Amino acid sequence: MPRAELTLTVPDDIWIGDVSRQHDVTVRVLAALPDEESGVGLAEVTTDDLPGVLGDIESREPVTSMEILSTTNDTALIQFETSTPLLLFPIQGSGIPLEMPFTLEGGEAIWEITAPQERLSQLGEQLDEFGIPFTVEKVQQHVTEEPVLTESQRDLVRTAVEEGYYDTPRRCSLTELAETVGIAKSTCSETLHRAEEQVLKRFVSELEATPSRSA
Repeated sequence: MPRAELTLTVPDDIWIGDVSRQHDVTVRVLAALPDEESGVGLAEVTTDDLPGVLGDIESREPVTSMEILSTTNDTALIQFETSTPLLLFPIQGSGIPLEMPFTLEGGEAIWEITAPQERLSQLGEQLDEFGIPFTVEKVQQHVTEEPVLTESQRDLVRTAVEEGYYDTPRRCSLTELAETVGIAKSTCSETLHRAEEQVLKRFVSELEATPSRSA
């Protein structure tokens, strides 16, 4: 499944983007919940002018409430409610879960998205519809593969290698290997055969997928 990193240029009419431009501040959005008419967010605000930035946020007309949950020298954890969570509407419209946290600084937000290609396309359309310029920084294909061998197969193959079953000449017979791991000879033979089958099939499939030198 594709994983994309986007840089959004937050429009001036979105208050959180304007705040990040007006001040030397980093806003780290930890959680956000939008609905049709409002939205609630949890964010870390880091700046040298904490009172000034928090006062600016609270004074913004779209911010209907703001609560300071904790503060340090230059960072405050705030919970806010806004009547215009425009930045999250494209996410809501495309049906993609936005990975949290994301950072907003200097009017730009960095989003990381993992979703099917068609959903990513829908997100792009939604961002265009809401007038939010964006740049795709990178797209990677994440592939989750099933393990080639089961745990019992891996243990048996590892022991077989350690005992010299695959050495030439062989230092360990099938009977000796079965006795070492404490299983019946027939079970040992069947497990090894299935493991070897899986390893060889994977090897051949990867070999066929690799271009030759002449190509």
